[in-house]
Amino acid sequence: MHPTDKKLTSTQMQDAEIVNERTGEKWVYSEIVKDHFFHPRNLLLEDPQEGQFDAVGIVGSPACGDVMKIWIKVDPTTDRIADLKWQTFGCGSAIASTSMFSVMCTEDGGIQLTNALQIKPQHVMERLAGLPNRKIHCSVLADKAFRKAANEYFRASGQHQRVIVEHARVVDDRLNITDKDIEEAVLEGAQTLEDVQRKLKVGVGNPDAIPEIEQLIRFYHEKYYG
Repeated sequence: MHPTDKKLTSTQMQDAEIVNERTGEKWVYSEIVKDHFFHPRNLLLEDPQEGQFDAVGIVGSPACGDVMKIWIKVDPTTDRIADLKWQTFGCGSAIASTSMFSVMCTEDGGIQLTNALQIKPQHVMERLAGLPNRKIHCSVLADKAFRKAANEYFRASGQHQRVIVEHARVVDDRLNITDKDIEEAVLEGAQTLEDVQRKLKVGVGNPDAIPEIEQLIRFYHEKYYG
């Protein structure tokens, strides 16, 4: 028997919400995660009417897996989030994470946009009482979609000085692959150089870039998965 094929005890099976039959890995979801999955807050079931919101942010692709949309309405006099709704094509962790993120932005009458932009995936995870390591990237989707929505709002309202610029650095100049491209690949599940190359072909024709690519993979894997 392969070491990764070991059987779980009956107690472990009862404690595990999901068990990988090949690895024996168990994912235990907190009661808070399950509550937000089965009873998502601020979920928008139908597309909004024109003018209902000030901006929308969209990240992801159906071809890659999760897709996230976040709409925001901002009170221009107080800069508070008057409303936030979302839709996702994703897993239970993505649903629970975005539901909690929406609560954190709208609780107590809505927090100011500047403060909402300070909410990190780690803060969402803390409020959810944790996520399995393989699902930590799901808490990032809401953050990225919200930042896109905020930037759209800043541009639409003429507050160009508040636009958040995501700087990207070219790692493979032959294919124009950036560090942000590698970050996205890791968030989509790539863990090794071979995984990233299957997605991006980065470094295949430029072997001099491989040491830096591997360093970035380690950095982003540690950042999002611990």
